[in-house]
Amino acid sequence: MSRDRRSLIPDGDIGLAGETPERARWVLADLASRVLSKGSGLREAGLQTVRLELPVAPLDPLAWLGEQAGGPKFYWSGREDDAEVAALGAADLHEGEAPEDPAALRKRLAPLLATGDPRVRYYGGLRFDPEQDPSGEWAAFGAFRFQLPRFELGVRQGRATLACNLVLPRDAGRADEVLGEIEGLSFGRAATVPGLPRAVLRDDSPEYPEWRRNIDRSLSAFGERRLDKVVLARRAAFLFDGELDPVLLARDLKKATPGCFHFYVEPEKGAAFVGASPERLFRRSGRSIASEAIAGTRPRGDSEADDDGFRDELLRSDKDLAEHSYVRTSIREALAPLCEELEVEQSTSEMKLTSRRHLVSGVSGTLRPGVSDAELLAALHPTPAVGGYPKEEALAEIRALEAFDRGWYAGPVGWIGADAAEFAVGIRSGLVSGRNLALFSGAGIVSGSIPEEEWAEIEQKIGDFTRVLGLDPGYC
Repeated sequence: MSRDRRSLIPDGDIGLAGETPERARWVLADLASRVLSKGSGLREAGLQTVRLELPVAPLDPLAWLGEQAGGPKFYWSGREDDAEVAALGAADLHEGEAPEDPAALRKRLAPLLATGDPRVRYYGGLRFDPEQDPSGEWAAFGAFRFQLPRFELGVRQGRATLACNLVLPRDAGRADEVLGEIEGLSFGRAATVPGLPRAVLRDDSPEYPEWRRNIDRSLSAFGERRLDKVVLARRAAFLFDGELDPVLLARDLKKATPGCFHFYVEPEKGAAFVGASPERLFRRSGRSIASEAIAGTRPRGDSEADDDGFRDELLRSDKDLAEHSYVRTSIREALAPLCEELEVEQSTSEMKLTSRRHLVSGVSGTLRPGVSDAELLAALHPTPAVGGYPKEEALAEIRALEAFDRGWYAGPVGWIGADAAEFAVGIRSGLVSGRNLALFSGAGIVSGSIPEEEWAEIEQKIGDFTRVLGLDPGYC
């Protein structure tokens, strides 16, 4: 923390013992008021973040997020640890309708990350294909968006912290607005929520005949050596007889899918992207980088013998091993120019989840000095696990064949901090809007793929999601 920044924080107030949630907002308002009054004398050229934190009594972050009237909203929990954060509002927001050059995005986020405070993070993500215009259902998300939250409720190892991020001197000029945001925070007990409304209609895009034609075309491209792999997706849209509560969906999904990244993105009320992804795009800590090649899938068995059989089948499948090899090769090609050292596991093991299993190989390395998270996003996304190989040829095939907008499905979702960052691939996900839920899932198509089997694999993945949400089996 710089000397100037430390001087803005009232002495002795940040380390208060855990506050009751009801009292926390008033303590936070008092702290913020004094910081904002001190910050009014700073020059506009010197934007800086001041973060106020209070320990509070334990709260459920997703339930708390659902209580709040304002927005935008974001939720994140990692795959390996028990830390989770609910983010509300925007002390700083960067969004756009067109793709952003890595250098430009880095320049946008750098000023407020330059404080070096590891707790300051921008949360957000990108569309799967920023080159395409969004459809109406994805319009609120844009091509990319990253928010420095106004408020964060974080929970780690059972301890909860409420934080408020202030950007000075900008926020000092709108102190009444900021204090009003603090006053508007809700800490009431979450009301008991009813179950999901009833699904009354399902619509699939594409339907099976078109799906078969799409795969036949891709198989022809493989034969002509224009393409080695392409991931084709399906969209299953459900209409319900009542409004859906996206936070409730996110909570149910999190409970049922341990060992995954969990995310919730709500840029404005009425549109929320929810998911439980098993797949890391990358994790950066300083100059250390970790990624992974994931491809190939089989279900879990109902018995130990069945489970072992599915495992052995996956590990010995020539088709799935070939699909996995393209992902591993592509990640190596993407990261090699950005790394001083790079190690890619040549062995293949299984990633075992509650309802699925996948082939996985680890990737680790040391980045060259100055490599930014924006450059990593541009280099790695989309991996062949969600796009194909070679990358540009696969994207062209997807644009030609898919009649729906993937939006943020299969795009990077995560956070960027001063000295660390982490992004998951936004799969196993759905878009909630009013009475509508659109689920997205894909299958890797390579030489030897059989349309019926790939259709069935996606149907199983969609069924995993709908069963978690308690949908009528007739619509699964």
